[in-house]
Amino acid sequence: MRITSKGQVTIPIEIREKAGLLPDTEVEFKITGKTVVLKKAGSPSKRSRDLINRMRRKATLKMTTDEILALTRG
Repeated sequence: MRITSKGQVTIPIEIREKAGLLPDTEVEFKITGKTVVLKKAGSPSKRSRDLINRMRRKATLKMTTDEILALTRG
């Protein structure tokens, strides 16, 4: 297997099937010494909570929901 210039690698179908890695599956990498382990990411609900927690209190504008919707629906 060879890594492309973009850092991509193709996972053989046999490995994807055994690991249940379907298209759009989120994965995580863990490095231990010189070994890299790829595994399915945690549950979507945990990832969603983590994302929301990172975004919390990041907004700098004070707008109502109606004002935001007006901008996006323009």
